[in-house]
Amino acid sequence: MATTSAPDQHTPMMQQYLRIKAEHPHELVFYRMGDFYELFYDDAKKASELLDVTLTARGKSNGQPIPMAGIPYHAADGYLAKLVRAGVSVAICEQIGDPATSKGPVERKVMRIVTPGTISDEALLDERRDNLLVAVHQDGEHYGIASLDMASGRFLVLEVDGLDAALGELQRLSPAELLVSDDLGAPELLQGRKGLRRRGPWEFELDTARRLLTQQFGTQDLAGFGCDHMHTALAAAGCLLSYARETQRTALPHVRGLAAEVRDEAVILDAATRRNLELDINLGGGEEHTLFAVLNTAATSMGSRLLRRWLNRPLRDLAQLQARQEAIASLQHNYGFEPVHQLLKRVGDLERILGRLALRSSRPRDLSRLYMSLACYPEVQSALKDHEAPLLKQLAARISTFPALVDLLGRAIVENPPVVIRDGGVIAEGYDPELDELRNISNNAGQYLVDLETRERERTGISTLKVGYNRVHGYFIELTRSQAGQAPADYIRRQTLKNAERFITPELKEFEDKALSAKSRALTREKALYEELLEILNEQLLPLQDSAAAIAELDVLSTLTERADALSFCRPTLKETPGIAITDGRHPVVEQVSEAPFVPNDLNFGPERHMLLVTGPNMGGKSTYMRQAALIVLLAHIGSFVPAARAEIGLVDRIFTRIGSSDDLAGGRSTFMVEMTETANILHNATARSLVLMDEIGRGTSTFDGLALAWACARHLAEQVKAYTLFATHYFELTLLPSELPGIANVHLDATEHKDNIVFLHKVQEGPASKSYGLQVAKLAGIPDPVLHDAKHQLALLEQSDERLKGEKAPAKDILGAAPTPAGGPVQGGLFDSQPHPAMDALGELNPDELTPRQALERLYALKELLK
Repeated sequence: MATTSAPDQHTPMMQQYLRIKAEHPHELVFYRMGDFYELFYDDAKKASELLDVTLTARGKSNGQPIPMAGIPYHAADGYLAKLVRAGVSVAICEQIGDPATSKGPVERKVMRIVTPGTISDEALLDERRDNLLVAVHQDGEHYGIASLDMASGRFLVLEVDGLDAALGELQRLSPAELLVSDDLGAPELLQGRKGLRRRGPWEFELDTARRLLTQQFGTQDLAGFGCDHMHTALAAAGCLLSYARETQRTALPHVRGLAAEVRDEAVILDAATRRNLELDINLGGGEEHTLFAVLNTAATSMGSRLLRRWLNRPLRDLAQLQARQEAIASLQHNYGFEPVHQLLKRVGDLERILGRLALRSSRPRDLSRLYMSLACYPEVQSALKDHEAPLLKQLAARISTFPALVDLLGRAIVENPPVVIRDGGVIAEGYDPELDELRNISNNAGQYLVDLETRERERTGISTLKVGYNRVHGYFIELTRSQAGQAPADYIRRQTLKNAERFITPELKEFEDKALSAKSRALTREKALYEELLEILNEQLLPLQDSAAAIAELDVLSTLTERADALSFCRPTLKETPGIAITDGRHPVVEQVSEAPFVPNDLNFGPERHMLLVTGPNMGGKSTYMRQAALIVLLAHIGSFVPAARAEIGLVDRIFTRIGSSDDLAGGRSTFMVEMTETANILHNATARSLVLMDEIGRGTSTFDGLALAWACARHLAEQVKAYTLFATHYFELTLLPSELPGIANVHLDATEHKDNIVFLHKVQEGPASKSYGLQVAKLAGIPDPVLHDAKHQLALLEQSDERLKGEKAPAKDILGAAPTPAGGPVQGGLFDSQPHPAMDALGELNPDELTPRQALERLYALKELLK
């Protein structure tokens, strides 16, 4: 706050503002003044920058100009959306006093706090993406994570061990707002996050959390939710719930329970894997050309969000996955998905509509959409009645019908209601007799005045008599000054003008009292009826939410069916036993964006074949081949059909990727350091049931170091881990590994040369590639001809100086052992020298403590001679 003077030196209104601002130092305060929300001091300066509104001054207080910026209250949603996207929270301060009776400033109060993670307003949310408030609590290397979707009431807890696991889960949840303790000991979790809120450590106290949670759910304990033992996660959940209540300033009736996620029930994807596979966010941060973008033809917004959750948390439950497959197969039969999809297009975003209903922030159009959605539920049930798949039968049973609510909403709400209840016009005619009568009085006032004017002209014989109305004096009968003396005895003088006199009669006064109050009374009555509707609907909140969840799941299954039909996906065979066999697999995204026909490829992993060394030219398709394998396996683990002619997939526990080059300069990590960190994570955590993609390991350092590291990593994965591994490399020396180790095979992406050009065939063939085609690819990239000519000359010299590049076959241990000494002088020694140097033996025999200085110097000269 820019002002530091005592509050009593300011005007009364600014004293009120400063008291409210002191209670909300971390939020921008929207201070209601008439038709505007005003911001003052530093808030005004910040809002001016973020919202591009004019920074002005509002007079002076304590002798100093007051910086001020304002926005119209009726346009606040658009400005709030900008602030929320920037990770800024806003305290909405409304006038709650009556200006007509207030002495001094009108009483004001913060009615709600809008934060990035607790918003539920339709205008502020991305309809196809969950908006999550997440809290993280740390206990040593153990992390508890709680997440709440305020718009739907979905409340989840999870516990993981290790920083990498916590980072992976935060990557999956992608919180809009993150709550952490001031004493959190893992700064890596917080790097570059918007919406970060630090809370006091006492807000993560376990006993307080249990009390808050059981009070919220109306239970004695949390055992019924399966999370009573998850102490670290419950501490996070307690802080999260307390924060949600604090910001909403209301009960949270739609938050009905906790769901415990068990990490090992899902296929684990770390942060690097999610990024590399571009599930729903591409490497540029957008949504274009992602797996989600290809699959998402969902009819409802809540279906889109659920599909995104499925993609980010594939399952390992064979029975559940097979149930989804059976449902898709049933919907695919005779195009049964088409009528379901058309019906679901009539369903609104019920998850969020019901959330706003519970928070008492729903708008008239929410109720209109709720009515239209509920009205089509019987038709959805009818469309599912002939399907025998158990999952579809379960969903049909969960999609309840609500005939009483449909009838109520149909009678109560006009067909196309206004956006807000503020000005009325929401409740339909014929729903409430009292409201109809008040509306008639207000609506028929004009005709009454015409009739009264006609009667009074006849009664008085004054043809110029007028009946009128103005906002200051109300209704009146007007006579000219010359005719005023002819006014009947019941005319009471109301106003004298220069050339006329205005009168009121007892009849007109009675009508005035009714007419002027009828509009405000009608609006009051309408708001009361609207609140009654919300109460009635909230009584059915639980079954309404359950039905909405079933609709969302049906929408995802219908969407996956439509995609399987349109994109020629097959139903994979899932099994508990390990192994992956894919015939004519395709990359689901590349296939859609490529102008050329996509070349499908096979992939076979089994007990005797669990690592493929993939070679071939750059741009030849190695990365596409590897990624498509991961995406096909991932799709199978959400219950979807897959882009292949045939697929048999054993359940995997994890998918790892080490693909591409990136650095972390802010974190002080080079490209090679990032590569090695991700590789270390794979080597430590992969199992025999994991799928591993390794691309160009060791390319970020010198040739021999990189080759040695690539060789050692491949050997460890093949011998110790035995994970299903696709290992792409340009080190041709590694292609000799299959002759040394079992379970490894060579495959390559084919290409052919025509004159000095290269043609990529994109077909995977058995065996290693014959050459790398590096110079040909460089030519395609536009490298100048003189540079290419010079490179060809240098390549010839290098091939002459190193016999290993002439295609000679030697055991891998020799290639990775002592490096030969070319004519030009010594080269770097290998990390895996097979014979120790004599100088090393001599050095090992020395005991420095037994040597005199002269003897030490003599031995040093002797060692130097050995090295020569």
